[in-house]
Amino acid sequence: MEIKHINHAPSLLNKFVAEMRDCSIQLDPLRFRRNMERIGEIFAYEISKTLTYKEQQVQTPLGFATEFFPCEDIVLASILRAGVPLHNGLLNFFDRAENAFVSAYRKYTDEGHFDIHIEYISGPDLTGKTLILADPMLATGSSLELAYNALKANGHPAHVHLVSIIASQAGVDYIENMLKDEPVTLWLAGVDEELNAKSYIVPGLGDAGDLAYGAKL
Repeated sequence: MEIKHINHAPSLLNKFVAEMRDCSIQLDPLRFRRNMERIGEIFAYEISKTLTYKEQQVQTPLGFATEFFPCEDIVLASILRAGVPLHNGLLNFFDRAENAFVSAYRKYTDEGHFDIHIEYISGPDLTGKTLILADPMLATGSSLELAYNALKANGHPAHVHLVSIIASQAGVDYIENMLKDEPVTLWLAGVDEELNAKSYIVPGLGDAGDLAYGAKL
């Protein structure tokens, strides 16, 4: 497993992440969703550099030009509902990709503990394809691992790119341990050191799904 931090060299990415974290800017859900989408586009561009390509001629009004086209079959997947804007950003660049969706949620007990439940999966055959699985927040890592394993019921991809905007160090360590022998690259735009008692990332940004789409019951 390989881990790639795309925030090490300062860029506009840092501004978009900062705005997502800023509790005053978070009052505008449209801007929050758009920043998540733009970050998805940046991730897509960075991931595109790792793909394999083939030369292909295209006809111009004045002749022919040789360009490079990706030759991998891409499947984009996201964990509902928070992952949808990030998914859209990836899809803006990987516009010919197939798509998959996973419904996962935290089911809390009276003692405040929780388990991750997978309720629904929709997606194509993944056999031999390149899977890009997006979840904006990598807290404990459990939902991302369970979603990945659930998607494998549709076939085993040749390679998997896991995409999260902000992760906890504990979540990164968990994924690295659980998927160490898998053909996986983990892409991150920020890592925070702390998880609180409710397994939220600190300082993090709060609940990405609520900030994008409104509070849930």
